[in-house]
Amino acid sequence: MSTIPQSLCLLRLSALGDVTHVVPLVRTLQRHWPQARLHWVIDKGGFKLLEGLEGVTFHTYDKKTGLAGMRALRAELPAEGFDALLQMQVALRANLLSAFIRARRRIGYDRSRSKDLHGLVINERIPDRPGIHVLDAIGSFCEPLGLKQTGVTWDLPVPADAHAWARAQWPTDAMRTLVISPCSSHERRNWHADRYAAVADHAAAQGWRIVLCGGRSDLERRTADAIIGAMRAPALDLVGKDTLKQLPALLARADLVMTPDSGPMHIANAMGTAVLGLHAASNPLRSGPYSSVRYCVDRYDDAARRYRGKPASELKWGAKIEHDGVMALITVDDAIAAFERRRADLAA
Repeated sequence: MSTIPQSLCLLRLSALGDVTHVVPLVRTLQRHWPQARLHWVIDKGGFKLLEGLEGVTFHTYDKKTGLAGMRALRAELPAEGFDALLQMQVALRANLLSAFIRARRRIGYDRSRSKDLHGLVINERIPDRPGIHVLDAIGSFCEPLGLKQTGVTWDLPVPADAHAWARAQWPTDAMRTLVISPCSSHERRNWHADRYAAVADHAAAQGWRIVLCGGRSDLERRTADAIIGAMRAPALDLVGKDTLKQLPALLARADLVMTPDSGPMHIANAMGTAVLGLHAASNPLRSGPYSSVRYCVDRYDDAARRYRGKPASELKWGAKIEHDGVMALITVDDAIAAFERRRADLAA
């Protein structure tokens, strides 16, 4: 830009993992333009996680409010509009919502990632770079503004009382801790309870503490009960006991978090914790834990060959393979091998 922008609006509503990918972009913008006013249109869940992010004014939108909520958002935003809108979501609802945001420059995705009328609500696009991680694609939204995201920093806003709660859940001692967050919001990405239990028992046999965490849904409660029922070793059951502010603090205490492709995967990564990601339905190189793909189980290519009849290299980048039974491609031995890679690195 020929002049430094005074106001920017970011639009990314969901999901929890994706909103964590936006935080490094916020840090890049703040580092280069500390005087710029940053506004972020977000959903309620994302706001609960990121409330307190310094230098950002949040505006929440609930999809249940429909067009009335979109009109209310428009009235809430600055009347003068923004120097630029960063439209980082291509879903139809988000594209429609963006039309209610006044901005001279409207930056969106490249054509290969564009869908659901995205091209109608933007007037500039980010560079088309196939084969990159979601976080890097989001980070490139600063490039039309004349910046480049060269480093990745999160510093999620986690209050002191959340850290205090997390410290109170188990002793601070020399015992390593494996936290298992077994469920994704996409049920077909979830692994099998008996296999989680087998890996947990293996970790416990190596002297590790086992902790289960998750939300308050019936599925998460049933899954946790099934894991605990199949385990020989004891486990600390924290499922349904934390808040979205306490979850990052809890995950930060782990030496390793085992989870499918999910919000907790990316929150743990943002807190600097190694993640054993379980990937068959999704590609870990695109949507895995950004900093610790080394500890992931990757059966995505196997899934592509079985369910799509072609190797993953021939699928569209980012294609999901969410079929019944796809996660059965991940074996207990796969996950134990990934666990042992982390254990070896900690011992080195």
